[in-house]
Amino acid sequence: MSQALRAPGPVLRGQEKSVGEAPCYAALDLGTNNCRLLIATPTPHGFRVVEAYSRIVRLGEGLGASGRLSDEAMERALAALKVSGEKVRRRGVLKFRAIATQACRIAANGPAFVNRVANETGVKLQIITAQEEAKLSVTGCLNLLDHRHEAALVVDVGGGSTELSWVDLKAAVPGQTPPVRAWLSVPIGVVTLAERFPEGEIATTGWFREMVEHVKAEIAAFKRADPMKPIFDADRAHLVGTSGAITSLAGMHLRLPRYDRNRVDGIWMSRAQCDAAADDLLALSAAQRAAQPCIGPDRADLVLAGAAILQAVQEQWPCSRVRVADRGLREGILLSLMSERANGRRRRKRRSRRGGGRIAQAAE
Repeated sequence: MSQALRAPGPVLRGQEKSVGEAPCYAALDLGTNNCRLLIATPTPHGFRVVEAYSRIVRLGEGLGASGRLSDEAMERALAALKVSGEKVRRRGVLKFRAIATQACRIAANGPAFVNRVANETGVKLQIITAQEEAKLSVTGCLNLLDHRHEAALVVDVGGGSTELSWVDLKAAVPGQTPPVRAWLSVPIGVVTLAERFPEGEIATTGWFREMVEHVKAEIAAFKRADPMKPIFDADRAHLVGTSGAITSLAGMHLRLPRYDRNRVDGIWMSRAQCDAAADDLLALSAAQRAAQPCIGPDRADLVLAGAAILQAVQEQWPCSRVRVADRGLREGILLSLMSERANGRRRRKRRSRRGGGRIAQAAE
């Protein structure tokens, strides 16, 4: 069993895999707002999803004010993690990696919570750095990068932070991840921004602009990506936006009667279409947003904060086109796990060819 899961109790029925059956890999992302699990098997050009699970847990609720994860938030997360752990055990997963991001990074009781999760659910969470979070976001979105452009800015809007990665597509080598020239983690996500700027009874344009300007100030202070500014100013770059808020905007734009990942993931939206979707949201009350099929009650109070973050990025790093990604950290983890195993098998085969079966056996 993978090191990311310590099974409490006996092996569950269905954990054993048949001989010749494709191995399953699993990735879990515990964020500030969501707990997401993806289980998949490798294919020649990526992977096939076997099972997916997502639950809004709001782990970072109130964290900005208290500096700690609340008891209620931890209980919500633990419930989702228990379900996730059972799904991983039932599938007999070969490799499993579980990560925790901004909420656990900054909470005073984050490490203690991670230990509690391991003891109560068997899931061994790893609190990753903001830099690794940005890297995994890029890896998860590789298939959406348009190499007809010279650069791309991958924007991963989370609950407690937003990761931005400036990718050099001109220097890309086929079959390899293109170089990331700069990355930034802004300690602002949809949960923290919504808590800092309470909506009030009515969502107003002035309130929305306050959020946009607040995020823009954070991004503008970062200068390491400035050498790529001319590419963006000349509209030779594009954005890739990954987050629940951005996919909700895309669903609004498409007027979907219900959310459909196959229709949302990978679509292009113009800057004008993004602005129009945000304007449509501003015209709705919180109750009306909750009734939207691509938003729902769990995102109704957060989706405008996500729209404000996207608009701030677009104003600071202008691009005429945004590619919407219903993918991110989990996909990046899965691709990394599968690549590691494939590379390991190739290395063992090379050692076997060089030194015979005894060396290969010792390497195992």
